[in-house]
Amino acid sequence: MLRLSIKELANQLQLGKISSAELCKKCQDRVQALEKLNAIVTTTFEDADQKSQQSDRYICDGKARHSLEGIPFAAKDTFCTKGVRTSCASKMLQDYFPPYTATVVEKLQRCGAVLLGKTNMDEYAMGAGAIDSIFGPTRNPWKYPYQSLHDGKKVKGHDWFISGGSSGGSAVAVATGMVMGSLGSDTGGSIRIPACFSGVVGLKPTYGLCSRLGLIPLVNSLDVPGVLARTVDDTAVLLDAISGEDLMDSTSVPDPCDSYILPDEIEVKGLTVGIPKEYHSPGLQKDILHVWSRAADIFENAGAKVVPVSLPHTQYSIACYSVLCAAEVASNMARYDGIEFGHRSKTDSSTEALFAESRHEGFNEVVRGRIFAGNFFTLRRNYQEFFQHAQKVRRLVTDDFSKVFNNGVDVLLTPTTICDGMTYEEFNSMDSRTQCEKLDVYTQSSNLAGVPALSLPIDLSSRGLPIGLQLIASCFNDKKLLMVAKWLEQQVNFPRHRLDEEIEELEKKR
Repeated sequence: MLRLSIKELANQLQLGKISSAELCKKCQDRVQALEKLNAIVTTTFEDADQKSQQSDRYICDGKARHSLEGIPFAAKDTFCTKGVRTSCASKMLQDYFPPYTATVVEKLQRCGAVLLGKTNMDEYAMGAGAIDSIFGPTRNPWKYPYQSLHDGKKVKGHDWFISGGSSGGSAVAVATGMVMGSLGSDTGGSIRIPACFSGVVGLKPTYGLCSRLGLIPLVNSLDVPGVLARTVDDTAVLLDAISGEDLMDSTSVPDPCDSYILPDEIEVKGLTVGIPKEYHSPGLQKDILHVWSRAADIFENAGAKVVPVSLPHTQYSIACYSVLCAAEVASNMARYDGIEFGHRSKTDSSTEALFAESRHEGFNEVVRGRIFAGNFFTLRRNYQEFFQHAQKVRRLVTDDFSKVFNNGVDVLLTPTTICDGMTYEEFNSMDSRTQCEKLDVYTQSSNLAGVPALSLPIDLSSRGLPIGLQLIASCFNDKKLLMVAKWLEQQVNFPRHRLDEEIEELEKKR
């Protein structure tokens, strides 16, 4: 049952072959069986039971609200959920229960989708590995030593791989069948990197297509709510539900597309696929290069035109992103002072000491480091040299994409990441800035430009880890992006069944 797509499950629910309550119970059992992966950190099982029974009544009466009626989903712990803890994986918000629900979460619930829980992440989404969380790291389900769940042996850092961040929990929850789809947020690759490492589809929509209301901000000008799912069709269904203008969010825009539901038959003959030469960078693994080349051949053999293109300012985008990210982090984190908002220290020597201690105790080292850097970049003596200069580079990066798409390129095809994965020990040996620079190298430029980008699982590496490729389109051409991704998905037939079989075997042993 948990191998089925949302479309297949919706059909089963409508025919009465399964019930939403039964489906939710299966998902809950899967969450408990794989709790060591640490994907879901706050469960809403009791409410999910009630909502699934309600969905069954709607379906039985022929009044299903949407194809998502009765389908379990999860939301990254950075989306506000009324009455349900929303911590951003930080001590600063560990006891925060929002008085309202984020628009994108609410839209899914209005469609009848059932919230099963909140997923793990890097603290305040500042990371590329989903390891910097008060709940502990999220573990990649591929090549995980599942036998340790039975024999009680401690799993060491060199025995398991990171899930990618910051939306690692959302990716792992989908990859393992804990939920059928999940919400993530993407500031510089935080949906696409974990989607790539976990072998699922991850979509960062065009900036402004989905409301940011209720998404606790990291970088307001870059943050984008997005979705993770097992298939491109599932991704399209979820995007169709959450997209659209929100009058409470000034950065959202009217949706230019009537529907994101994709046709069964898609033709790519005559399509122009661009291959950015700058993405053939030092350190790119041979397995990934091979998969990238094979995908380009698949397009060309189908009648698409594959052409080399240049995005000359890509090499500067990571430095630009680092400056702008830190500057906006410093601004956004200023609200957490221990008096009006967030964790409050027990110190009572002075107001100034209370501020300092509350922030020191509430934020981890990574968050504090970005705040310090952001304050440095925006000092009067540094503002022009760093912040303004970075904004100019951002414009150049954006113009690079515009020129390529205006010259007739429909989509860009690139690697999602430079490697197929890292063990926890390997990843944790680097500082946070190095981690992000290594893994965000192919993803953050699309955030700077605001264009939609999607990571699609293509094959397994020689180590048995998923390899994903990234497709990028021009602003508000999200449906075209999804259609091209669906076509490619049909050609490659990613071997997801290997993970499904391993997990099902684990459940039998329980």
